[in-house]
Amino acid sequence: MTEPRKIRSVGRGAQIQTQNRFTRIACEDDWEQIGNDEEYLADRRRIRTEYFVDTARTIVSTNDSPDIPFRYSLNPYRGCQHGCVYCYARPTHEFLDLSGGLDFETRIFVKPDAPDLLRDFLTAPDWSADVIVFSGVTDCYQPCERQFRLTRGCLEVAAEARQPISIITKNPLVRRDVDVLRELAAHHAVEVRISLTTLDQDLARHMEPRTGTPRARLDTITALRDAGIPVGVMIAPVIPGLNDSEIPALLRAAAEAGAQSANYTLLRLPACVEPIFLDWLDRELPDARSRIESRIRGCRNGRLSDSRFGRRMRGSGPLAEQIRRTFAIFRRRYALADRLPPLSADAFRPPRTRHGQRFLF
Repeated sequence: MTEPRKIRSVGRGAQIQTQNRFTRIACEDDWEQIGNDEEYLADRRRIRTEYFVDTARTIVSTNDSPDIPFRYSLNPYRGCQHGCVYCYARPTHEFLDLSGGLDFETRIFVKPDAPDLLRDFLTAPDWSADVIVFSGVTDCYQPCERQFRLTRGCLEVAAEARQPISIITKNPLVRRDVDVLRELAAHHAVEVRISLTTLDQDLARHMEPRTGTPRARLDTITALRDAGIPVGVMIAPVIPGLNDSEIPALLRAAAEAGAQSANYTLLRLPACVEPIFLDWLDRELPDARSRIESRIRGCRNGRLSDSRFGRRMRGSGPLAEQIRRTFAIFRRRYALADRLPPLSADAFRPPRTRHGQRFLF
């Protein structure tokens, strides 16, 4: 594999542009002509986010993986500004002829027709009102949602239809939409799962640079529960040697905040995520890199990643089993169920069409 090119940026999780595995063409920075041009170098370090229109024809994707407990998902955005160094979704940017490194968090594709596309989907005569997950890939409440409000628009369509939805996010921005979530909750048609990785604010700032602090996420759990919205916590990902020791404290904090359920996934390092994560360890935790890498391998049969169904989310071996047992013990201690109460489609009704027409039957 071609060695990734280095770009030192401010406020970003990745500091490299990994080589796209689908192309043989690579660009390398040539610094010889720049010399000591500090103004230019400073500008290069502050990489601005760019937005591109994604003229998607559909908005709901289907999934048939045995490791994922849902079939339908909705993603208003491609790429994610949160910049989490461990994000398993980074390789999806390579399908756009971009890098899963800095491109993934600085070149965001926006689907402006997302609410209308969801409306079209829900008015299909054969739609059975199965649960739709917001979002299965990138976070539907990443920072640009403040500007584009596409998740909000999709939620409003879902509330009109009383369509059951499940939200996965690590951004406290979800609290903005409590009014719509309450409408869905009145019909037992919504749940929210907050992703929580660490209680260490400094670690979170470097590992997940553009999302909410651990305290803000816990406060979000409390706010949602107080609003009558079912809420769980996802310890995702558990990184052996880094945050696995926090599992008891994370579950206790989530329970005290009002979470009703808890689950976890083990760190995955598919394709370009591996060099991005290892580069981050070299920069931020050089003294701990060998220990963390060794423990990751201990959960993956000596490898850093394992894509096999049944193992990629939980790992295998004694260390992975220890993590599983620890999680199970403390989830039981803090009365956090494996699942939230089931969502209901009993109240579903097709929404108006784009042209405002209702259905008679």
